[in-house]
Amino acid sequence: MTADPFGVLDSWNHSIDFCQWYGVTCGRRHRRVTVLDLSSRGLSGPISPHIGNLSFLRELRLQNNSLHHEIPQQVGQLRRLRILELNNNSLVGEIPRNISGCSDLVLLRLAINKLSGKIPGELGSFPKLRRFNLYGNSLTGSVPSSIGNLTSLEMPFLGWNNLGGSIPQVLGHLTNLELIAFGANRLSGTIPSSLLNLSSLTQFDVGSNWIQGTLPAGIGLKLPDLEFFSIGGNQIEGPIPPSISNCTKLDLLQLSENRFSGKVPSLENLYELRWFQIFSNQLGSGKPEDLSFLCSLTNSTKLKNLGIQENKFGGVLPKCIGNLSTALTAFGLSENHILGEIPEVIGNFVNLEILWMDLNQLSGAIPYNLGNLHNLADLELSDNNLGGTIPSSMGNLTKLIELYLGGNNFHGQIPSQLSNCRSLDLLDLSNNNLSGAIPPQLIGLPSLAIILNLSHNDLAGVLPAEVSNLKALTALDISDNLLVGEIPRSLGDCTGLTSLRMGGNFFHGSIPQSLKSLGGIEELDISRNNLSGQIPEFLSTFHSLKLLNLSFNKFEGMLPREGVFKNATGISIIGNNKLCGGLPEFHLPNCISKSSKSRKISMVILSTSIVFGVLGIALFLAFIYLRWLKKKVNEPISSLTDCSPPNISYGELLKATDGFSSTNLIRVGSFGSVYKGILKDNGIAVAVKVLHLVRHGALKSFIVECEALKNIKHRNLLKILTVCSGIDYQGNDFKALVYELMINGSLDQWLHPSATSSHGSELPKKLNFIQRINIAIGVASALDYLHHRCHFPILHCDLKPSNILLDAEMVAHLGDFGLAKFLLGSSLDTVVNRISSVGLKGTIGYAPPEYAMGCEVSREGDVYGYGILLLEMFTGLSPTDNRFGDNLTLHSFVAAALPERVLEVTDRILLLERESHFHSDSPQHWLCQSNVIFQECLVIIHNIGISCSNEVPGNRMSISDVANQLQKIREKLFALGLHEQDGLPQCRDLLVISVTIGLKFEDMTKPEVQESLAE
Repeated sequence: MTADPFGVLDSWNHSIDFCQWYGVTCGRRHRRVTVLDLSSRGLSGPISPHIGNLSFLRELRLQNNSLHHEIPQQVGQLRRLRILELNNNSLVGEIPRNISGCSDLVLLRLAINKLSGKIPGELGSFPKLRRFNLYGNSLTGSVPSSIGNLTSLEMPFLGWNNLGGSIPQVLGHLTNLELIAFGANRLSGTIPSSLLNLSSLTQFDVGSNWIQGTLPAGIGLKLPDLEFFSIGGNQIEGPIPPSISNCTKLDLLQLSENRFSGKVPSLENLYELRWFQIFSNQLGSGKPEDLSFLCSLTNSTKLKNLGIQENKFGGVLPKCIGNLSTALTAFGLSENHILGEIPEVIGNFVNLEILWMDLNQLSGAIPYNLGNLHNLADLELSDNNLGGTIPSSMGNLTKLIELYLGGNNFHGQIPSQLSNCRSLDLLDLSNNNLSGAIPPQLIGLPSLAIILNLSHNDLAGVLPAEVSNLKALTALDISDNLLVGEIPRSLGDCTGLTSLRMGGNFFHGSIPQSLKSLGGIEELDISRNNLSGQIPEFLSTFHSLKLLNLSFNKFEGMLPREGVFKNATGISIIGNNKLCGGLPEFHLPNCISKSSKSRKISMVILSTSIVFGVLGIALFLAFIYLRWLKKKVNEPISSLTDCSPPNISYGELLKATDGFSSTNLIRVGSFGSVYKGILKDNGIAVAVKVLHLVRHGALKSFIVECEALKNIKHRNLLKILTVCSGIDYQGNDFKALVYELMINGSLDQWLHPSATSSHGSELPKKLNFIQRINIAIGVASALDYLHHRCHFPILHCDLKPSNILLDAEMVAHLGDFGLAKFLLGSSLDTVVNRISSVGLKGTIGYAPPEYAMGCEVSREGDVYGYGILLLEMFTGLSPTDNRFGDNLTLHSFVAAALPERVLEVTDRILLLERESHFHSDSPQHWLCQSNVIFQECLVIIHNIGISCSNEVPGNRMSISDVANQLQKIREKLFALGLHEQDGLPQCRDLLVISVTIGLKFEDMTKPEVQESLAE
C-alpha cells in the first residue's frame, strides 16, 4: 500500500500473531486466513498478486478505498472464495477471465471503478452466484448470453456502463431473479417477452437506453410482484397497458421521456405507489376527460411525487385532486393544454414543496388559500391566462425559493407581503399588467441572488434606493415600465450583477459614477430613456461587458474607443444625435471640425497660460500641504481615524471586559490582544482588540485597519463597531478596535483544535464538508469584493485561518486588516499608503514567494494566500507542518496526489465522517453516489487550491472564478439534497430528490437506487 491514512496496517508486524492483525480473520482449526476486510480505510496502491497465496480465503473485502492498477490474475486462484468486494476504488483494465476459478462465489462486487473491456463470458460459470454488481464502470460489448447459466442469480447490476446490444432472452430462464438493473447503457431492441416468465421479479430498470417497441399488454398480470418499474428515457411507444394496475405492490412507476400516447389507464389498485412519473411523452389528446386518471390515484395514500408535465393533456383539473395524498411533495403539470381555474383544493397539500403549472391555459385568480402551502419552495405559474391581483397570502410562503408568475394578466400592485419570503432568490413577475410603485421592502430583499424580473408591466414611480440590498443579485430586469427619476446611486452596491436591463422607462439625468463598481457586468441595457450627459469612461474598463445598449437617449460628447466600444456589434448607440468620435463603424461626426483650427490655436495659448497659473498655485498649495502633513504625523492619531461612530471610552471597555481579565482573553496577535466583553449600555457582545503600542508598527496597523474598514461593507467582512483612541488611567496612550463578537471563534481553532483551543475548552464539533465549502465561498466573496467591487481596491495581505472568524451561523468573516494595502490610485493612497506597514507582507507559509523577492503586494498575492488556506481547510495540514521543508510544500504535496490519490491528502476528519455515513450496512446507492460526488468535489477543490497557489502570479486563478467554481460545487451538492447539518455528502432518497429538483430521467434512475431497494 502506498497510503494508509488511518494507520490500520501498523499492527501488521512481527510483534503479534498475524491472526490478530487488523482486518484479518483466521479459521479456528488451521490458523489460515479466511477473511481479509480492509474496507473503507482510505488505502491506496495496487492489489498485491500475492493475494493468490491465501488459498483458504473465503471473503475478500477491499471496497471503498483508493486502490488502483489492474485486478491481479492471481485472484482466480482463490477457489474457496465466496465474497469478493472491490467496489468503489480506481481499478482499471479488464475483468480477469480466470476469475471463473473462484467457483464458489456467491457475491461479486466490482462497481464504481474504471474497468473497461467486455464482460467475460466466463462469468457464466458461477453456479452459486446470487448477486453480481458491475455498475459504474466503462464496460463495453454486450451482456453475455452465458449469464443464462447463473441459475442461482437473484440480482445482476450492470447499469452505468457503455454496454450495447439487446437484453438477452436467456434472462427469462433464471427463475430466481428478483431484480434486473441495466439502466444508463446503450442497450437497444425490445423488452424480451421471456421476462414475463419471471413472476418473482420485483425490481426492473432499463431506463436511459435505446429500447424500442411497446409494453406487453399483460405485463401487470405476468409480473404482479413488481415494486420498482423504471423504463424512462427510451423510445418505447404505444399505450400504457391497463394491466399495470394489477401490480399492487408498485412503489415507483417511471415511464417518462418515451413516446407513450393515448389515454392513461386507471391506477386505482396501486395502493403503495409513492412515485409516478409520465412526463415528456405524447399522452392525452387535449380533451376534457384526459385527466380522469388523477381521480384513480386518490387510492395511493402514500403518493409523494407526481409528474405529468410535457404531454398533451387537456380539460380542467378535476376537483378530485383535493383527495390526493396529503404527503404529496412534488406536483408537475407544466406544458400541457390544461384549462380552467386553479382549484381551491390545491391548498390541501400542506407538504407540497414543488408545484409546476406553467405553460398551460389556466385562467382566473390565484386561490387565496395557496398561502397555506407553507413548505412550498418552487412555484411556477408563468405563461398562463391567470388574472386578478397577486394575493397577499403569497407572503405566507416563507420557504419559497423560486416564484414564477410572468406571462399572465395580473394587475394591481405588487403585494409588499412578498418581502416576507426571506428565502426567495428568484422572482419573475414580468409580462403582466402590474402597476403602482415597486415596494421598497421587496426590492430590498437581500436573499434575491439569481433573477429579479419586473419587466413589461406598468410600474411607476422611482427605483427605490433599497435596491442597494441586492448585493448578490445576478440579473435585474425592470425594462419597459413607467419608472421615472434618476438612476439611484445605490444601484452601484449591486456588485454581483452580470445583467442589468432598465430600457423603456423615463429615467433622466446622467449615468451615476457609482455604477463603476459593477465590474462583473456582462449585459447592460439602459436604452429608450431620457438619460443625458457624457458616456462615462468607466464603461470601457468593464472587461466582462459583451452587450451595451445606450440607444435612444440624449447622450452627448465623445464616444470612448476602448473596451466594449471597440466592438461595433456589441454596442448600440443609435438615437443619440449629439455623440461624436468613436470607431468609424459608428458613423459619428468628428468631435472637432476643421473650421475651428484657428480657434484651437488661441485656445491653446489661453490654456497654456491657465495651466502655468494653476501649476504655480498647485506648487504653493503642495508646499503648504507637506508642511501640514509633517506636523500632522506628530499629532495624536485620532484625527486621522474618524472611521466609526463616536469613540467609546477606555472606562467603558474596561467594564465590558472585566478589567481586560485573562479569562476574557481570546487571542494574542502581533500588534494586539483580543478580549471578549459585553457593552453595559446595550448588552452587545463584542470583541475588543487592544493595540500593543510599544511594538513597532502597531500604531500604523491601527490606522490602516480603521481606514480599511470604515468604507467597506460585506457579509463576509468583520464589522467594526467603534474605536477607542485616548489614554488609560495611568496616562498612557490607549487605542482599541471594537468588533462584533464571533461566537464560534476562528477557523484556525476548528482546523487545529489541539493546538489552538485555550483554557481546556472543547469545540462542539468538527467542520463538515458543506461547512468548509461555505467558509471557502465566504472568504472568496470577501476577497472579490475587496479587490474588485468596493470603491477603492484593498489588499488584505495577511490571509490565514486565524484571521477568519465564524459567527453563530458558521458564516465566515474576514478580519484583521492591520497589514492591508490600498492600491495606488485610490483617494486614500497619499495618506494611508505612506503609513502602511511597509515590509510586513503577511505570514510565513501564506505569503507568496514573490514577496520574499521584494515584489510589490498585489491581488495575486492575496489569491496565493487563499489557495494555501483552501488546501489547509481540506487537508487539515498547516503549510508550516513539520513534514514540509526543503522541496516539499503543501502545494506540491497535494499536487502530486491529484487526482488518483486525492483521498490520501484529504483531512482524516472528512474521511472518518464519510465512513460513519457510508458504512458497510448502508444502501449501495449511498455508497455509490455519495463517494463518487465526494471524490469529484475534492479533486476540483484541491485543484482550485493548486491553481491559486501557483508560484507564477500570472498563472493564478482570479478570485471571482474561484467563488463561481465553489458555488457550482455547493449547488451540485444541494441539488442532491445535501445540507450543512448533514455533514459529508449524504444522499437522501434519490428518487425523492430527482423528482423534487426536476432532473432528467437518466439522473434519477441510477442502478444504485435499485440495489438499495433490493436490499
